[in-house]
Amino acid sequence: MTSQPFTIRSVQAFGYRYPLNTPVITSFGRMKDRPAVFVRVEDTDGNIGWGEVWCNFPAPGAEYRVRLVNDVLAPALVGFNASEASAAFEHLTQGTSVLALQSGEAGPFAQSIAGIDLAVWDLHARRQSVALWKLLGGARRTIKVYASGINPVGSERTAEAALSRGYRALKLKIGFDPAGDRANLAALRRLVGEGLLAADVNQGWAIAQALELAPQLERFGLAWLEEPIRADRPRQEWSQLREAIRFPLAAGENIASQAGFAEVLREPVLGVVQPDIAKWGGLSACASIAGDILASGKMFCPHYLGAGVGLLASAHLLAGVGGDGLLEVDCNENPLRDRFCGPVFDVRDGMITLSDEAGIGITPDLASVEQYRTI
Repeated sequence: MTSQPFTIRSVQAFGYRYPLNTPVITSFGRMKDRPAVFVRVEDTDGNIGWGEVWCNFPAPGAEYRVRLVNDVLAPALVGFNASEASAAFEHLTQGTSVLALQSGEAGPFAQSIAGIDLAVWDLHARRQSVALWKLLGGARRTIKVYASGINPVGSERTAEAALSRGYRALKLKIGFDPAGDRANLAALRRLVGEGLLAADVNQGWAIAQALELAPQLERFGLAWLEEPIRADRPRQEWSQLREAIRFPLAAGENIASQAGFAEVLREPVLGVVQPDIAKWGGLSACASIAGDILASGKMFCPHYLGAGVGLLASAHLLAGVGGDGLLEVDCNENPLRDRFCGPVFDVRDGMITLSDEAGIGITPDLASVEQYRTI
């Protein structure tokens, strides 16, 4: 399937925050609200695509990324003639590389470009009247999902609610009081039975702690242990930990380069690899990386903890590349996710089924969340 070149007419980002009654807790901080940055890209033929920028941290990060898109990146893309979907990604990445280095802002630039890239891919698929998962090479539109973001406080209640909504797999946040972590894991294992149970430390342990605590989790039958140590620790520390446990390690949301993914795919340390398409790379970089993950014999599970547009795009990528991986779906309260994630909201027996509608299959009704808009 070929696509004619297209010219970008406009790029605009919109920022939102949904206040939380119960904060989302990680080993490194708390989210008192759920932010979202949605990106709208239009071409000169009037076609529109939607994307999302990762913006969870730091606390004022969403508003900054909106300004970065609207004031810096959009002017660089308006009038650009894209010969293919990935052309805009390359244009923005190369064109701002010195500015990102000069300002020490590699992360925010990469995240903002990723969100634009998702919108361009959605637009690209809509131009061809094809579902994004099909455009990415998918043969089946049904994928497995798991309930993520389960806090250390009230975890049993949260897990019960997720299971009642159709989930059959769970992931718990740990890295707090070790005894409390184990008690929570025991409770969730009882609830999920033989279903998938994973744990996420959010980079919370030093290697000595990890070597002491990780083996104690053996009895819970973990599908994987996610980011037990910092993502940037020497590979020998990751290897040392892998040799000390009998369940897979997972990481990838904080890898932000082709070379970084190539390195972890060459070695046997990670069993599960989790790129985040709204945090780095968009579909232009991560679609090929997802294929490389599968080719390496590892499991591809897209990372996601944001609002609905990026979550839906992640679902299309997983369906597009195939494999036995699961889509991460945050189970905490968030209308900015639920209203815009389309069929991902409808979980049945641990699965969701994407539509055949063009692009990501939905057009976000931003007027419905106007009360949460901040910029």
